[in-house]
Amino acid sequence: MARIELAAFLLAVCIAADAAAQPDIVLVNGKIVTVDGRSSVQQALAIRDGKIAALGGSAQIRKLAGSTTRVIDLGGRTAIPGLIDSHLHAIRAALSFTSEVNWIGARSLTEALGRISAAARAREPGAWLIVAGGWNELQFAERRRPTQAELEAVAPANPVYVQLGYGWVVMTHLGLAKLGINADADLPAGGKLERDSSGAPTGAITGGNNAIVALFDRLPRPTYAQQVDGTKAFFRELNRLALTGVVDPGGNNLFPADYQALFDVWRRGELTVRVAYSLNGQTAGREREELEQLTAMLPMGFGDERLKFNGLGERITLAMNNNPAPSDADKERYYEIAKWAAERGFALTMHWGPDSTVHHLLDVFERVNRDVAVAPLRWSIAHLNDASEQSLARMRALGVGWTVQDAMYFGGDALVRAQGPDAGKRIPPVLTGKRLGVAIGAGTDAHRVASYNPFTALQWFVDGKTVGGVAIRGPEETPSREDALRFYTLGSAWFSHDEDKRGSLEVGKLADLAVLSADYLTVPTAEIGRIESVLTLLGGKVVYSAAPFAP
Repeated sequence: MARIELAAFLLAVCIAADAAAQPDIVLVNGKIVTVDGRSSVQQALAIRDGKIAALGGSAQIRKLAGSTTRVIDLGGRTAIPGLIDSHLHAIRAALSFTSEVNWIGARSLTEALGRISAAARAREPGAWLIVAGGWNELQFAERRRPTQAELEAVAPANPVYVQLGYGWVVMTHLGLAKLGINADADLPAGGKLERDSSGAPTGAITGGNNAIVALFDRLPRPTYAQQVDGTKAFFRELNRLALTGVVDPGGNNLFPADYQALFDVWRRGELTVRVAYSLNGQTAGREREELEQLTAMLPMGFGDERLKFNGLGERITLAMNNNPAPSDADKERYYEIAKWAAERGFALTMHWGPDSTVHHLLDVFERVNRDVAVAPLRWSIAHLNDASEQSLARMRALGVGWTVQDAMYFGGDALVRAQGPDAGKRIPPVLTGKRLGVAIGAGTDAHRVASYNPFTALQWFVDGKTVGGVAIRGPEETPSREDALRFYTLGSAWFSHDEDKRGSLEVGKLADLAVLSADYLTVPTAEIGRIESVLTLLGGKVVYSAAPFAP
């Protein structure tokens, strides 16, 4: 009897060990674009315990499946590593995602106004209808902005606020009345009511970045429940577009309390995108004191594989933010914070515009580097669309990375009108950056100034065409599809110290991937922007599915 019991026990142990060795999921009969060092393409892969266990041919991988393995036949579809946006204001966008009206992807003004109308029918009279950005009039067939009268026609009982980038807003009469705006004096400093030829207000407001930010801050904020719902919904929306990771740079309109909905979703185990987030001070002149308080118990990298602290950004001091001619005092204050951050091992990312003034920032970085090595910290500069080879060489020498966005997709037409047809020939010079060895991550800077759709950005990288259909970039700085995908995966993972864990489909890495609705590598270039995911996995778990993989 004892021998029988021992044999049964050993058999059970063997069965359990065999089950433990079985993959949880295998994907077969696909085109697996690995983005590994050889840019290899495989047919199948196996996933166990949230990581990639094997890659190879379909027959080879299918043999690994056991009785408990879920086998998914991709039917020849293409799978890529989960995309990672290296500069997406995801936390801020998520807070209001379910309480805003989204014009991203609308192809006509009629369609956009229809979304306002639908929202008005779904909400109570008097509820705000807010379009916070992410659109451009050139995406519309009508090639123009909405008028106050059009907004009032589709939402007569609701205050409506529509923002374009950080320079223009239009509101209905009810919206203006709710905010107490009757004259220029009622607007934030720098704001101005637009008037028609007869001097009558049109409902539109113009102004600089600070004026529009301050105006937006006057709008009612979503409730905490709406913020939580919006956070979950927005990240599911990103999953639909093959995104499994974001590096959030902080920035305008984002205060410490605004992170709580994100933390709540994370604690519940409902976070479907990996988030590496930054913090920034909000009070001019007190940035260091605020950052010291915020990070006192928050070491660099604190968190887990779903959510972690990623340093400081994207506005380290207000005085240096969008300032083309900072004073010596401004730079000294910035240096003090940057050195403090370096001494504590913090990453740092800084928003910067034109190359003609970036020497102010690089001078500070080089000064810090003389005392504390910057390269291991993975500091970065965001935007810098017209980076010169000299500036990129200085960045490479420091080990400073470059997060590149598709800003010229919306902004390129205006650039060409203002500076001539050759103005955008080398914007952004990613192939120069690649040749010099600068770490490059791709992204969008959504959602106020751009669409969060990564395939819109990937198409822009590949064809250099604006939303208006104008090709402004030359072939000398146009990356291949493989290069663009690498920027959006492994490249972006570098900025959160994660390229050894994700960003490519290799054995031992996290099983973050997306199966696409069309083959990114072969679909006509003009159709790249229409690609979506039909199956998105995060750590081997399905976080989004559509036909034919929907339950």
